[in-house]
Amino acid sequence: MRHIFLAVAAIMLLVSCGNKSSNEKILLDSNGTVNTISVVLDNDMWEGSVGEAIRNVLATPIYGLPQDEPMFTINQIPPHVFSDFITKNRTILKIEMGKEVGTVFVNNVYAKPQKVIVVSGQTKQDIINQLAENASKIIETFKGIEILENQRLIRKSLYNDKVIQEKLGLSIKFPTAYRIAKDDNTFFWIRKDINTGTLNLMIYELPYDALKRNDSVVSQIVKVRDSIGKAHIEGPTEGSYMITENAFTPFYSETIIDNKPTLETKGIWDVKKAFMSGPFINYAIEDKINKRWVVVEGFAFAPSVEKRNYVF
Repeated sequence: MRHIFLAVAAIMLLVSCGNKSSNEKILLDSNGTVNTISVVLDNDMWEGSVGEAIRNVLATPIYGLPQDEPMFTINQIPPHVFSDFITKNRTILKIEMGKEVGTVFVNNVYAKPQKVIVVSGQTKQDIINQLAENASKIIETFKGIEILENQRLIRKSLYNDKVIQEKLGLSIKFPTAYRIAKDDNTFFWIRKDINTGTLNLMIYELPYDALKRNDSVVSQIVKVRDSIGKAHIEGPTEGSYMITENAFTPFYSETIIDNKPTLETKGIWDVKKAFMSGPFINYAIEDKINKRWVVVEGFAFAPSVEKRNYVF
């Protein structure tokens, strides 16, 4: 009798596992252009104060670009047309009036991976207050899933970074669409051609005493990247090279990369003696164990087009 019970239990376990798998398969893959949010609310609210509050959260200009570009592109969708393939977007913000005040963050409602944020309230002011109170979490939630999506796409075709591992003692994942344009043992310039120009990465190391956290840290970073530009990033004409744009004060913050304290600097680069410029984002990673700083910088040259997604 005990053997029969065990057999039945095993079958039931297989059936329950099978049901779980089949339920998961009901959800189709999500889709959507990077950094594009579907906002579900009626046209009148979109044109009024609620729409303005949403734009104040999701469409604030990104600091560090040559021209104003919104953090996210917003596609407003009236509730009566929000169905079928439209519900499969990766990032969705729904506004629900006449319901209990609150903001709910939900995963994989209509597709996967997907983030759906529902903001509800009895009045328009309730909605506006909820958007203001939860602005940073809303931004980080949407930004987080977009980063994961970009990383998933990158992993589809990874460049073999063995030479970087051997010379710098670190590993970095980037697509095979890039090529190593310059390898100077402790400095790498990695490039990718695009229709309007190039996307670029620089990776190099600095002595541990090269940067000090004090009131002049931004000036120190600018001085270092200007010396690197002069030594390694030549421009189109003789004697031209990349420098940091003096008229644009870089934006500085601190973050964590690979569990290490990191100095993040965003700004504009240009080329001395040439008419070229664009945005850069620079990460100086504190590698205490190896008594050094590892600097990884991305910069874009894409004149006359938007650059938000390139920097992202």
